[in-house]
Amino acid sequence: MLKNKNFTLTNITIVLTIIMYLIQTNISYGSLKLGLNMYFLDYGFYWQVVSTMFAHGGIGHLGMNMFVLFQFGNLIEKAKGKKIFMLIYFLGGILTSALSFLYIYFLDHQVNLVGASGAICALLGYVAFIDKQQRSGIITWVLLISVAPILIGLPIAWYSHFIGLALGFLIGMIKK
Repeated sequence: MLKNKNFTLTNITIVLTIIMYLIQTNISYGSLKLGLNMYFLDYGFYWQVVSTMFAHGGIGHLGMNMFVLFQFGNLIEKAKGKKIFMLIYFLGGILTSALSFLYIYFLDHQVNLVGASGAICALLGYVAFIDKQQRSGIITWVLLISVAPILIGLPIAWYSHFIGLALGFLIGMIKK
């Protein structure tokens, strides 16, 4: 096994996300095929619950998400281990996608959900639960990144941020 500090599941997840973004931008209708949308039900695109975490709305979106993933993913992985990181990021991300689909299904059929923000917010929710000193700062940050873009007219999935945060907090309660 490699003993290199850079060989973390977080960093591997970042590389895989970048590769998937490159694939997304080079296939026909990549965002619609890999993002989470009504194709999930209408055409049986069931992989979208996972692939949406790897698809992104642009290089800036990808860069910002990978920056935060690098910080918090590596922090959790170092402090709590690879299994906890995997549980929070992937289970939190998949559950966030599934619950976000309820918003799409019941409230806005036109949404195409892309990005790792829900899974990353699950990481943030976990840290907010286990580190009470950072809790109010993390919650404030998630509120800011969820509401401010809407106020200036950017279409973001604010609900997936809140769902991810709540799921991460819940995972923290279960897996202290």
